[in-house]
Amino acid sequence: MTAVATEFEYHAPQRHRMPPWLAVAIAVFCIGWGGNQFTPLLIAYAQHSGYTRVDVDILLGAYVLGLIPGLLIASTLSDRHGRRNVMAAGVISAALGSVVLAIGDYWGFGPLFVGRLFSGVAVGIAMAVGSAWIAELSRPPYDDASSGAGARRASICLSLGFGVGPLCAGLLTVYAPLPLVLTYLVHAALCVPVLWAVWNRTVETRVHTTDRPFLDGLKVPAAAHRRFLHVVVPMAPWIFGSAAVAYAVVPALVADRLGSWALLYTVGLTVLTLGCGVLIQPVARRLDDVSSSRAVVVSMALMTLGIFAAVATAVTGSPIIAALVAMLLGSAYGIAIVSGLLEIQRISPPDELAGISGVYYSLAYLGFLLPAVLAALAHWFSYPVMLSAVGVLAVVCTAVCASGWAKHLSPRTPARRVR
Repeated sequence: MTAVATEFEYHAPQRHRMPPWLAVAIAVFCIGWGGNQFTPLLIAYAQHSGYTRVDVDILLGAYVLGLIPGLLIASTLSDRHGRRNVMAAGVISAALGSVVLAIGDYWGFGPLFVGRLFSGVAVGIAMAVGSAWIAELSRPPYDDASSGAGARRASICLSLGFGVGPLCAGLLTVYAPLPLVLTYLVHAALCVPVLWAVWNRTVETRVHTTDRPFLDGLKVPAAAHRRFLHVVVPMAPWIFGSAAVAYAVVPALVADRLGSWALLYTVGLTVLTLGCGVLIQPVARRLDDVSSSRAVVVSMALMTLGIFAAVATAVTGSPIIAALVAMLLGSAYGIAIVSGLLEIQRISPPDELAGISGVYYSLAYLGFLLPAVLAALAHWFSYPVMLSAVGVLAVVCTAVCASGWAKHLSPRTPARRVR
């Protein structure tokens, strides 16, 4: 019965000549766009809307409050109700988030905060359900792609969305009418055809959904795997922690020297960070080794270098050094996000993949709160001091990841590299 249902679902998209994973990837891209389009506008909100640096950093991290529940609950909901239904809800949440953010330019901090929550829920669904769904559709019988292709496809599409969103937002805010409004409406309009594609051009991999109690579905035994605890957990918060430093903290450190160019520079730095994150991912694939934590350790080493380069930026206020920081931390982000996904796919049974993806991304997005923490502490400490402390913490986490180099490997994993 299962095989027949799966075969029927598999052949449907072939009539439309669309790879089974592509419509899901487009949805992940669109949601990533909406989740990160707010980032380069921090300076605009601070300069033109009267918000303090703490205010805008709180808004930047606010969607973590929506994202983490979305990550942890969405996977269980998709097991019960199917991937398609939950992913469609994610696209709708992304569109609502953009509409509310557009209203927030007139109604103030409250709607902006709520809009960021909606965006967070959407990104949580994209990461937990979208990543797992793409991974499922990148394996037989749906696709004959190489091992690890699902992780790369998911991370690349998400990273592209995270990069294109800020680029369009910044350009529309600077050159188009209705700044801080039109950019959100454009994204909301984009969500309409994407929602149609999710509903009509996807393959449902959860043909027979589970009827186990909802609370039991929230349990993720793979999260207690020693490999996950010793290698993935110490690295995960640095994934978006490093990205947040690159395109939320560093631009503010050089803004005074850029004057009216500060917003466009922030856009450029955001695109540079995430562009490096995308371009480095083929290298991440080659660095990955099923018998060691090599890729994870390399990503952490790059993060450490990038953080200490950010210290130099804080001291000198140099836009050139800031660009170097973006390249280092962007490359670290790209290697880390792929290596972490490959690690969890090796230790997780198929029916726990969405759940462990949710836990992984929840830990990763804790790092996105770093700019708000630093802004709050700036009343007592300078940024060179705080970033130096962050760099020391990165060194410690690198050592912890290295200590689990070849420990607690999954017995299900063949002793070969992922290609």
